[in-house]
Amino acid sequence: MRAFPGGRLRPRGAPLTLLLPALLAIAFLLLPLVGILARTEWSRLGTHLTEPDTVEALKLSLIVSFWSLGLSLLFGVPLAWLLARVSFPGKTLVRSLVLLPMVLPPTVGGVALLLGFGRRGLLGPWLEDSLGITLPFHTSGAVLAATFVAMPFLVISLEGSLAGLRPAYEETAASLGASPVRVFLTVTLPMVAPGLAAGAALTWARALGEFGATITFAGNLPGTTQTLPLRVYLLLQDDPEAATSVSLLLLAIAMAVLIALRGRWTGGGTRDRSADTHEASGPDAADDLGASASDARNARQDPPGNPGGDAGDLPPDPAAPAADVSRWRMRAEVTGFTRLTLDAEPGTTIAVVGPNGAGKTTLLRALLGLTPRSHATLRLGERDVTALPPHRRGVAWVPQNGALFPHLNALANTAYGLRAHGVRRADARRAAQEWLDRLGVGHLARRRPHQLSGGQAQRVALARALAARPRLLLLDEPLAALDQTTRGQVRHTLRRHLDGFGGVCLIVTHDPVEAVSLADRVLVLDAGRALQDAPPAEVTRNPRSPWVARMLGRNAWPGTFGPDGLVPAGGGRLVVADPPAPGTAALAIIAPEAVSVHRDRPAGSPRNVWPGTVREITALGSRLRILVTSAEAPDLVAEITPEAAAELRLADGAAIWTSVKATEVTWVAL
Repeated sequence: MRAFPGGRLRPRGAPLTLLLPALLAIAFLLLPLVGILARTEWSRLGTHLTEPDTVEALKLSLIVSFWSLGLSLLFGVPLAWLLARVSFPGKTLVRSLVLLPMVLPPTVGGVALLLGFGRRGLLGPWLEDSLGITLPFHTSGAVLAATFVAMPFLVISLEGSLAGLRPAYEETAASLGASPVRVFLTVTLPMVAPGLAAGAALTWARALGEFGATITFAGNLPGTTQTLPLRVYLLLQDDPEAATSVSLLLLAIAMAVLIALRGRWTGGGTRDRSADTHEASGPDAADDLGASASDARNARQDPPGNPGGDAGDLPPDPAAPAADVSRWRMRAEVTGFTRLTLDAEPGTTIAVVGPNGAGKTTLLRALLGLTPRSHATLRLGERDVTALPPHRRGVAWVPQNGALFPHLNALANTAYGLRAHGVRRADARRAAQEWLDRLGVGHLARRRPHQLSGGQAQRVALARALAARPRLLLLDEPLAALDQTTRGQVRHTLRRHLDGFGGVCLIVTHDPVEAVSLADRVLVLDAGRALQDAPPAEVTRNPRSPWVARMLGRNAWPGTFGPDGLVPAGGGRLVVADPPAPGTAALAIIAPEAVSVHRDRPAGSPRNVWPGTVREITALGSRLRILVTSAEAPDLVAEITPEAAAELRLADGAAIWTSVKATEVTWVAL
């Protein structure tokens, strides 16, 4: 046995008690194969394999196995999709039926086929009397038997690939106007192609080697049902040496299939290459590194074509005034987990903010018609789209990661929505190139998503959504994955193009800069309810949500006013100027720069003074933010200069005092 590095005879981390049984298992599986190789008469191998009966059996095996593969693809692919994508009563039973031929003894499977499709079976008499089809002892019977035992390999392999495919790709394709069938053919199947190929190869190999069900159901008739495995069975009785040679042929075919798959039947072959998207160090770093004159020329060449699209689902209303053709007002009433009413004029951009679980993504999916958690009654322009499926609503969605289709280049991705609406290929490519040029990534049109940086991919995803001419644009944290430099550039580009958008745009974000710079209104959600819907300036001045106030960098203390001031939910007391009547629920807001930090208890005018401990010091531009915890008040953030921090000798764990003037506290009734 070859020594491993370090002089050891076993791999690092492999205990001997496990290694020895594993090696015995390998020997157990290998010994029969070595036996075939050792007993093969190599000098007569060609003679054995070219005998007329053997050649005839080989041809019949190929015919049967390829017909079986075709039937498995025809029926197995939809079945795998059903099991992976649809919940229905009895799903566990259906999956058990799919797996049954894999664990059933082949001869029992043949008996079952005989009792189902034989001349005295359940369906056999009808097939013979009505259609003149007799399956037993006919080549079609051998095909049926091979399909029965081989199709499960395709279904199980493809179901695993489909289950591992993120639904965001298919949902995004639907939001661009692609019908379910088009989504399946142009997005789903190409993305699970490795799993489909692996399942198809295993299915073909299993059908080629089928024996038990075939001989029981279809018999062993030379030239009709005698496939190569049945030929081996007969040769074992009359010519064992020839049987060994034919067995070697079948063994070689099976090993070739498995080696070619390289483990893909386990799911390792299906990989979302969009996960490889790298982040450039600057907004155009990858552009500069990878762009060339040939890129620019190739960008305008024909990309791989998509299948023809459906007729346009959203044609302009001929009865509508010409001025209203590209302007769509939105009105939505959302019920369920998220409950609110939205009314927005054309060209309005609404930033949707709130803590995790507030219902932001649920709102977007309700507008798309993709979630049972909430239902949206939605009107876009003069058209009520509530009852329409997602691909006919005119609502385009850009999820967090962009969900660019990894098997299409940037140009084909951008043209996808136009093609889905029936636009001619040449026109769709031309419009897609124009949108890519507008967003500064036109020279990358021939690149696949995994060849784009994060900023480039987000711009392509935005171009794809805008090119589809939606009436409502939904962006789910479109800039979250970008670095600060790239984010600023993409934000500027997005703002510029949203200014000319004739519909309504909703942007889910956790970034206050995005909310202020991109939106005309800010919608604050919490637990599915709208806490505030106002212009950014109003939300910034008077946030009604503790989460929003903290997102904006403020201290936010919810509580109830008593006779002596606000009693925060976290304990303590806060004195404010001009307090409301006792019993008023309110949110007190304190700017970090209004918090004074002292080493000793301050004397003088401050009416709010608390002892505390420094728990965290972070840099924010040219200033420092100090997180202070106290037993007498909720956590408080102060903002001071580095010089002041050095003078106070601040460090984690230092005991300090904080104070806030009553006039520096603002409050909003809840």
